[in-house]
Amino acid sequence: MEMSEIVNASPRRPVWNAGRTVGAKRALKPKRIWEIRFYLNQRRRVRDRALFDLAIDSELRGCDLVRMKIGDVVSGGQIRTRGIVMQQKTGRPVQFELLPDARASLLTWLERRGGTVDDYIFPSRVDHDGHLSTRQYARLVDEWVTGVGLMRNKNGTHSLRRTKASIIYRATGKLRAVHILLGHSKIENTVRYLGIDIEDALALAENTEV
Repeated sequence: MEMSEIVNASPRRPVWNAGRTVGAKRALKPKRIWEIRFYLNQRRRVRDRALFDLAIDSELRGCDLVRMKIGDVVSGGQIRTRGIVMQQKTGRPVQFELLPDARASLLTWLERRGGTVDDYIFPSRVDHDGHLSTRQYARLVDEWVTGVGLMRNKNGTHSLRRTKASIIYRATGKLRAVHILLGHSKIENTVRYLGIDIEDALALAENTEV
C-alpha cells in the first residue's frame, strides 16, 4: 500500500471551531447594559451586579478582573473613583475610572461580602482563599447575556471588556485614549480589537495629541 493511501485512510479530526462563530465578540450597546443591570437587580444578584459593573468600567481581561482584591477598589472605607491594576498578560499597569453605578454596586456587594483589603473581591465558592475562576466568570456572562435575549456565541467576556472602549471611540474618535484605557502594548492591537478601518485609525492616531 502506498503512503498516500495510508494518509487518506486515517480518520480526520473534527475541526475545533466547527459550528461555532469565531471572531471578536460584539460590544454591548447602552440599552443592553441597562437590560442586564435590570435582569440582575430583579434577581437580587448583588455579587453579579458588582462584577458586571466592574467589568464594564475597568475594561479588564477576565484573568485580571477575577484577581482583583478589595484593596484595589477600596481606600479609607470608601470605594475609589479610580483604580490601577497590573495586567497579567502584558505586565504593564492600566488605570480605569469607577463611575457612580459601579461604585454603588461594589459598595453593596462588599458590605455583604466583608473581608480585608488583601482578600479577593470575588472569592471562589470552592476555595475560599482563592478567587472566582475565569471559567466561572465566562459562564456567568453567558447566563447574563442569554437572560436578556442575546446570543452567547456573539457576546462574551470580551464584549464587556470592549463595551466602554467602543462607546468612547464612537463618541470621540480618539484612538490613542482608547489604546491607553485598554492597556494594549501596540496601537495596532487596539485597531483590530475595535474592528475599525486601519487607514481611519492611523489618521486619527496622527491627529491625536497626548
